[in-house]
This record gives sequence, C-alpha cells and structure tokens, in this order.
Amino acid sequence: MRLFKICLASLLLVSMAYAMPLNSSARSCVPGDLLQLISVDYRALKDSPTAMALKNQLMPDNIKQFEAALKGIGLDPDKDIDTLAFASFHAGKQGVKTIGVAAGPFNMKAVLKKMKLQKFVPKKYGQSEIYPMDGGFVMSFLDDSTLLFGDSTSIRVALDTRDGQVLSLDTNGEMADMMSSVDSAPVWSILDQVGTQNAMRSAMGDASKIADYETLKKRLLGSRYTMNFNSGVNFDLTVVTADSMTAGTLSSVVKAGILFKKMSATPAEKIAVENTTVDSDGSNVAVHFKANDQQFQSLMHSELFAAVTH
Repeated sequence: MRLFKICLASLLLVSMAYAMPLNSSARSCVPGDLLQLISVDYRALKDSPTAMALKNQLMPDNIKQFEAALKGIGLDPDKDIDTLAFASFHAGKQGVKTIGVAAGPFNMKAVLKKMKLQKFVPKKYGQSEIYPMDGGFVMSFLDDSTLLFGDSTSIRVALDTRDGQVLSLDTNGEMADMMSSVDSAPVWSILDQVGTQNAMRSAMGDASKIADYETLKKRLLGSRYTMNFNSGVNFDLTVVTADSMTAGTLSSVVKAGILFKKMSATPAEKIAVENTTVDSDGSNVAVHFKANDQQFQSLMHSELFAAVTH
C-alpha cells in the first residue's frame, strides 16, 4: 500500500491539467539529468467523482498557490489549461530543481496585457522574457500556448536546455524510453534509478529488512506508472530491473510484504490488498491495483490511506 504514496503525491502535484505526450516546446526544456517527470489528464479527473474527492482531500498548498497565481494573470486553470507536467532534475551546484510546463488554449496577448496593467515587468534572459508571478513563481512563454514556470533558477536552467546549452531529455535514453511506454495514459510518471530504489524500500516496508535489499536495490534501474479513473481506479507500476532473476526476487519480496500487511488490515484495507497483484515479466516487475469508486472512497478514509499519503 505504500506504493500509493508514490502515485498519489505525484498525482496531487499535477492534478490541474490535461496530459498527453509532451509537446515539442515542453519536451525541449526538460534537462537530461532528470529525476522524475509527471503528467496528468485533468479532463479525465473532472469526469471522475473519486478523482475530484482525492484532489479535494489531499491537494497541497503549493498547488493552491499556483492556481491563485494563474488566476492573478487572468488564466482559469479549469478552462485555459489543457496540459501540465512537472519535471524534477539535478541542476549542478544548485541542487534539485523543479519546473512546470502548462499548455492550453489561453490567449497569450490577453495575459501579457493584463500583466502589463498590473505592472509586472519582465526580465530579459537570452532571447526569452521572464515574468514575475504571485506566490514566488516566475514564468516564461515557450510559444503562444505553452507556459514555463518555477523559481528563477529552475526557469533559467530550462531555458538553457531549450537553447542547447544544457543536455536535454532526449539525451537520456533510459528515461526517454520509459516515457514512450506511458505518455499516452491519463496520469503517468517516470522515476530515475535512485528514486526508484528509495521508493521500493518504502513500498516494501519491513519486507526490505528481511531481504538483502542493499544488494537487490543496486539492480533496480527505474520505474514508471500510469493511473486512470475510467472505470473505478486503476494503478499500474512497472519497475525496470537489470535481469529476470532480480525481477523474480523483487516480485517475491513485494508479494510477501502484501501478505504481511493483509494480516493486520481493516476491511477496507483488505479489499485494497486483495485487489493488488504483483508479477514479473522478463526483467520487469508489474504491480497492478484496481478498485471501484466505492471501494476506493472507503479506503480514502482509512488509517492506512492517511499513513501512506502523509
């Protein structure tokens, strides 16, 4: 069940947008030293009462601040934003940075006019202009319908990537390959090797102490997940490992952890555990969870759900 922490925290960070394969403007500004990339189909979420209940219960403050910042420049997140993706990456001595890229049918000229009236003065950076926003964000237009935002350092790294001064996502074959496997889903994410190693340690809980996880984790290469609300809730996580033996071992350890959790689970939690399957296929481990809306909404009010989404 701790696997939900990976998925839900990511989902709530981006639950305002429409996710499809990244457009060329968005993709061009994602640095190659990528840690995680997340994207969401906001229209699919709005069609699901369960997804909206999830958003309302767990939306973090920084997303509320971003919504307010968008409204401050004349954009309605529910109407004007089609796609939103967040990318976390290493930025040298600057540490880990995050950018957001929003795209949609917004009127760039109207936005610029409103910002001018509010006396938001842009700063020139190369061939781009960076505008201040409320909430400590800054932003820059990548094209007429794509908006880049984040803190000032993150924005500059992203623009340098777009301009060819920093290696881009397309130079990171492992992450680019994982993205091609999931980027048509309503909700999707890719996670690098270190992030996957830490996430699986958390997911396995006490089972990681029984297994020789320090040896096992070195052979975990990355992970990807998709989530949709078309018919209840479906969550699919794929962990990419070095070989079939590693995948088989990891699959067995995760299964053991699930059985251990079932012994002390509440009725709602037992349904969740029973609806989770784990299998290995070649060098990949596949974790699948499915629940109907009623089951998942019951799980949302359980102590287990509160613990894994804390």
